[in-house]
Amino acid sequence: MASGLESYINSVVSIITADGRNFIGTLKGFDQTINVILDESHERVFSTNTGIEQIVLGLHIIRGDNIAVIGQLDETLDARLDLSSIRGEPLGPVVH
Repeated sequence: MASGLESYINSVVSIITADGRNFIGTLKGFDQTINVILDESHERVFSTNTGIEQIVLGLHIIRGDNIAVIGQLDETLDARLDLSSIRGEPLGPVVH
């Protein structure tokens, strides 16, 4: 997985963690255990009653053992989304 992340450096990525959280930010670095460093990051909190809330975090480190999925974000498509009108169930934690 680490070698595939090299192409994402300085790109905006979306990370979903094992506890169901969704982080968006610029991937600045990672190590052999996939601990990642995100810059200009925020967390997107989903709700069925209100739109998606974005919590600004800034520079943020996520432990590799808590990461479920990492994917590159299409910034053009993401910019066109009206997050305040999107409703959705929050993700649940990964159950083993």
